[in-house]
Order: sequence, then C-alpha cells, then structure tokens
Amino acid sequence: MSRRGYGRRVGGYNEPMGRIQVLPDELANKIAAGEVVERPASVVKELLENSLDAGATELRIDVEAGGRRLIRIADNGAGMLRDDALLAFERHATSKIRMTGDLFRIATLGFRGEALPSIASVSRLTLETRSAEEEVGSVVEIAGGRIIRYEDIALARGATVAVRDLFYNVPARRKFLRSEQTEMAHIASLVTHYSLAHPDKGFELRHGSAELLRAAPVQTLRERVYQVFGSRVLEDLIDLGMIGREIPGTVDEEGGQEPPARFHLSGFVSRPQVRKTNRNSIFLFVNRRLIRDRLLLHALSAAYHNLIPPASYPFALLFLDCAAEEVDVNVHPAKTEVRFTRGSFVHDFVRDAIRGALTASRPVSSVPAGSGPQPAAELPFSDFSERMRSARFDTAVEEFTPPLSAEQRRELPEFVLHPRQPAEPRLDFGSGSIAVDNTPPPAPERLKLRVPDTHGAFPREAALDAPPGMQALADLRPLGQLQDSFIIAASRDGLWIIDQHVAHERILFEKVLREWASGKVERQQLLVPLMLELTASQQIEYERIGGELLAAGFETEPFGNRTVAVKSVPAAVPASEAERILLEILEIAESEMRRASLDDLRRGMAASIACRAAIKINMRLEESKIDYLLRELARTEYPMSCPHGRPVALRYAIRDILKGFHRI
Repeated sequence: MSRRGYGRRVGGYNEPMGRIQVLPDELANKIAAGEVVERPASVVKELLENSLDAGATELRIDVEAGGRRLIRIADNGAGMLRDDALLAFERHATSKIRMTGDLFRIATLGFRGEALPSIASVSRLTLETRSAEEEVGSVVEIAGGRIIRYEDIALARGATVAVRDLFYNVPARRKFLRSEQTEMAHIASLVTHYSLAHPDKGFELRHGSAELLRAAPVQTLRERVYQVFGSRVLEDLIDLGMIGREIPGTVDEEGGQEPPARFHLSGFVSRPQVRKTNRNSIFLFVNRRLIRDRLLLHALSAAYHNLIPPASYPFALLFLDCAAEEVDVNVHPAKTEVRFTRGSFVHDFVRDAIRGALTASRPVSSVPAGSGPQPAAELPFSDFSERMRSARFDTAVEEFTPPLSAEQRRELPEFVLHPRQPAEPRLDFGSGSIAVDNTPPPAPERLKLRVPDTHGAFPREAALDAPPGMQALADLRPLGQLQDSFIIAASRDGLWIIDQHVAHERILFEKVLREWASGKVERQQLLVPLMLELTASQQIEYERIGGELLAAGFETEPFGNRTVAVKSVPAAVPASEAERILLEILEIAESEMRRASLDDLRRGMAASIACRAAIKINMRLEESKIDYLLRELARTEYPMSCPHGRPVALRYAIRDILKGFHRI
C-alpha cells in the first residue's frame, strides 16, 4: 500500500519524492510573460525601448486589431549580429549589463534580457535584423517559445520585430484584454510619451490604414510639443528651461567620501487655469525613462497647492536627469517605478523648481475664445488630437472645454456696469478697518490704440503678441464693477475682470502666512469668550493642533467636557465667523493631517481664515477699495489663484478684441 507523498519502492521501502521541481523553460517564460507582458502596450514599450537603446533615429509602429493581431516595430538602429539574433531569445540574455555593479548604474532603458523571450513565449514572433558589421541579415521565427525558422536574409541595417496573435496560447490572458479601442489608446499614449522624450527622433504610428501620429525629428522639445498637441496647448504652458541643483559630497558611514550629486529638471508645466480631471496629462521621465512615480507626482501636486482646486490636475511634461547611481530602476517588473537614493531632496527640488517657475511667470487666465483650437499648420502632422478623435480612441490627450451653447448662454446672469465712486479715507473689510493712503496715485498713461483702416495692418509696436502675465496688475486702471462682484479694469494689453472676493482672499492668505512665519499674528480679544462644543473626533484633533491654533491667532482653552472657550481670534477674522472657521480647521486636521505635512495643514488653516475674512461678492466697492485691492494683489507672490485654486483674474487681450470686431 502506498502513501501520498512517497515515490518509487526501493528495497522494500518507499523512497520519498521531493515536492520542489524545476519548472520547464516554456512554463517559466510564460510566468515571466505574465509580469512583463500585461497588454499589447507592454509589448510596444519593450520593443520601443530596445530600438531606442540600439540608437534608432526612425521608428515605425504598425498595429492591427488593437495589438491582438499584429504589432510591428521597425527601426534603423544598430541591429544584431547573426549569432546574437538567436541568443537574444534565451532568458536573461542581454548586452546591457555584465556584472552586479552594473545594476546600480543602469543607463539604458532595457537591461534584464527577459522581454524578447517572454513576448515570444505568448505569441508568434518574427525578428528580422542586420548589423553594419555583416553583409547579410538574419530572420528568426518563434511560435509559443519554439524556434521554427532561422536563416540568412538580405536586409537593410536595423531591426524589425513583428508580434502576431498575442496570447494565442494563453486564452485566459487574452480574454482579459479590453476593447480594441481601449488597447489602442494605451499604445497611442505610450508612443506619444516616447516621442516627447526623444524629439530628435522620428516616430510614426499606424493602426491598420489610419495614421495616428507622425512626428518628424525636430531640434527642440517645444517643437515636438507643438507637433503632438498643437499651438493651443503650447500657449498655456510654461517652459521650465533647465533648472539644476547640486548636493554637496558627504562622508559615508565607513569614512569614505561620497561625490556630489547634481540633478537637472526641464520640460513644461501648465498655467494654473488649465485644470485636468485626471493624471493622464502628466508625463514623467527620469533619465528619459517613462515612469509612474508617487514621489514626483506628490512634488508636482505640492507645487500647485493653493493654485488649483484639490481635485484638479495640471498638464506637465517633466524630465529629471541625474547620474545613474542616484536612481534604482530595478524595482518593478515593467520598469515603470523607480527609487531615488535621495528621495527627500528630489521631492523638494522638483516642487521648488516648478513653484518658482509659476511664480516668475505669474500667468493670468484668458477669457475663453469662441473659436476652436488653432490648427498647427507650419509643422507636419501636428493635428494628432484631431486624428485620434476621428479614430474614436479615448487617449490621454484631453481637449479644452467647448464653448457654451446658446441655451447655456441664456442662463448666465445679466451684469450691470457701475461707474467709479468717490474715494473714501478708510476701508471697512470685515470686523476691522484698514488704513488707506489717500495720496492720489499718478495718473496712468492714457491707453493708446491705433486701429488700422480696412487695408492696413495693426502696428507691431502695440505688442499684441506679448504673453499675458500678472505683472500688468500694477498698471491697471479700474473702470468699475460688474454686479457688485467683479472689478473691471483696463491695461495696455487688454481688458481685465477680477473677482473681488478671491483677490482679497489671496491677499489675506499670504498676509496670514507671513505673520505666522514671523510670529507676529495680530489678534483681537473677544468681549465674551466663544463657547465651542466639539464632537469626540474634533476634541482629539483640537488637542493635537492646539499649538498651531495659538500660532494662527486663536487663543483657546478647554472648558469642561468637549467644550472649548475661544478668547481671541486673528484680527482679520470677523467675530461672527470665528466658530465656523474653527470647525473648518478641525475638519482639515481630521482629513489631512495624518497624510499631509505640517506646512499643508497651516496652508489649509490660512485658507479658511482668508476665505471667511475676505470681502464678499454682491458688495459695492468705492474707488479707494478697488485701488487697494489691485495694489495689494500686485504685491502678492501668487496673484494667479485664490488659496482654493480658483482664478483671480481673467484677461481679454487686445488681439481678441480686435478679432471680435474684425479689425485683424
């Protein structure tokens, strides 16, 4: 009688059989394919990276049936020698690394040597390649991991890899693929990413007979952005230039000297008025490698904190370059995640660099034009978004908000223009008075606009093409109010509409933060302490942030069970709003403090104080109050948005006005 777990009988006894077995290569390759080849876009990624590592300058990608039927990538790279063409399909065969130390200084996109054998194990793959050292090329055909053809063939230098019938021998994986349109959208997004990372190379993407992308080699990243997204997107982007920062060398634990490390950041970020509903318009590259990194995403989010609403995302095309030793790319099977040696430094560097660029540009939102996006006619095949829409693919390229319909326009309120009122010596904002300098400011230069006749051209010296910026705030000439809510002002470059509530909110927000940092918060004593009853969770948060409340100007003390006595509040806070502000701050602490930094908590508290203390809409303002708002707004560090991310001002440019009147 035999027992479970025992094998053959030897000498009257059952010899135990081991439970651990070495998997056959065919099964091992399929398991590896499950990690590397998630979907057709994964195949495109691996093959594209191989082509780029081979020095290709022209890449063509042909796809059929969303990648199920065919994925073919042809390049003019270095190609392979005859023997290497066959050896490349052995597991972990690679030309990128030689020893263990190479894993910590990887400078190529591929390095593990598992992509080709993994792809070949779940498809019918054909490789055609020739290197410059040989006169003839080689062709290798593999089906399900088994070689069925290997011979010489006449070819041009480079390599072409055709992957047919993906997952034909793994039906369980094939049935989990999404629709043809969805899979093609992932491929299109991936090729778009790599075309942006390599503007000096040519990319062509075709799906069946439809050409989705053709990007000829260009000199600069700006030209490539223009090719892919068109002029309308480019107008709303801020060029970071090349920003560098260096970490001085340090002494390690063993007494050795670590060399200094230098990081460079370049690319484009959108102006705060561009708000996306998801992260699909964020393109991140580290040493030109496409990645998805939480640390960099958080740094980008922190840079836009208090500039765009919390549920919105910017457009960003960021390239972080550093020494290969500073980043570990061998932490994810698909090589889409990385780990930085100095993560905290990288986070702060990226955040500060983007924030500094936004501050320097001080962009202003433009009034949406009624016409659609301008076609990019000078560079070839720049209407990528339009072709993708016509192909009915939901890509990562998002379009701008369409113009309002006639029905929506009828629902808009009618605004009344109020004339300017005589000046008064003091401003009463909330509970206190703000002194105003009654010395009349110098009369602004009268706006001059030379309008051409029907046959003339608008003079270039009028600076119609000057980029919009909040620097013009200091020179605005107030005209009045719309609906007691919006300030109308004129400048040399156009007409401005300023939301008086969010403008004052930005002013107070930065004032509170400055006072907070200097420890000189102005307080007002309450005649009768405010008794605030808290819930159990609010009581816990109150005990945790009591010191921050005091630093912000709220003098409080416990008064019985779950009751707090508020003795003083910041000077800018109306006494009637004190209870609501404190409850909002406790909600911020409860929802954010466990995952956000102390600085984020302080900004949230300052935003609540500023919002409640700021002047409201539907409030008539005299000329002196309007002048005060514009003057103080011009002095703020970030006049573009309120602390909650809403735009402060809209600008209707002279060019748009002239177009509206058919003057140009």
